[in-house]
Amino acid sequence: MATDITMTTHVVEKTSANRPGGSSLFWTTKRILDFAISLLALPLVAVVSLVLLVLNPFFNRGPLMYRQARMGRDLEPFVAIKFRTMVPSAQVTRGANDPVERDRITPLGGLLRRTRIDELPQFINILTGDMALIGPRPDYMEHAEEFLSLIPEYRARHAVRPGLTGLSQVTLGYVQGVEETRFKAQTDLAYIQRANLWMDLKILWLTVFTLASFEGQ
Repeated sequence: MATDITMTTHVVEKTSANRPGGSSLFWTTKRILDFAISLLALPLVAVVSLVLLVLNPFFNRGPLMYRQARMGRDLEPFVAIKFRTMVPSAQVTRGANDPVERDRITPLGGLLRRTRIDELPQFINILTGDMALIGPRPDYMEHAEEFLSLIPEYRARHAVRPGLTGLSQVTLGYVQGVEETRFKAQTDLAYIQRANLWMDLKILWLTVFTLASFEGQ
C-alpha cells in the first residue's frame, strides 16, 4: 500500500500545481469530516491535558501548551498548538537547515514526540479551520518564508489546508533542510493534485503504522 502511494510522487503535473485535484464534493465532505472528528477528539485532548498538568511539574517544567506561527493555506500564518516538549525558549533560534535541538527536549517531551501525543492539541486547529486531518505539514513561518524563495514547488503546496498527517509524513517521515524539503514539497503536490477519498484512507491507514513505530521526532 505504501508503494502505491509513493509512486504518485515521482511525476508532478506542474501545469495544474495550483489547482487541487478532487471534486468540490470531496473537499466539502473532507471539511465536514474534519470538523466532526475534531469534535470527537476534544475529550481525549482534555483528558491528556489534565494528565500532563499533573506530570509536567516533575518531568517537563513550564507551560502545558506550545504555540508557534506556521504557514497555512494561501501562505497565511496561523498559530499551531502543541503540547510543549522542549525547555521553554524566548524565540526559535534553529535555522531552516539546522537539526532539531534535541538537547532541549525534556524526558516527558521525548515520550510525547515519539508517540505523537504532542500533536493532539492541533485538533483545535482543525476545528477552527486552520488545518485539516490530512494535508501538507505546516512549517514554522520563518522557515517557510525561506523555503518559498528557494524551492519553486513550495508555494503550490499551500493551495489547501495543512494537515495533521499527510502523504509526505507517512512516506518520507521527518525532513529537514532545503533539499529534503524540496522532495517533501513535490510529494505534497502529488497529494494535492490527486486528492480523493481512497488516498485519504490509505494515508490514515499508514498513519496508524507510523504511530505504532514510536519514531516521532
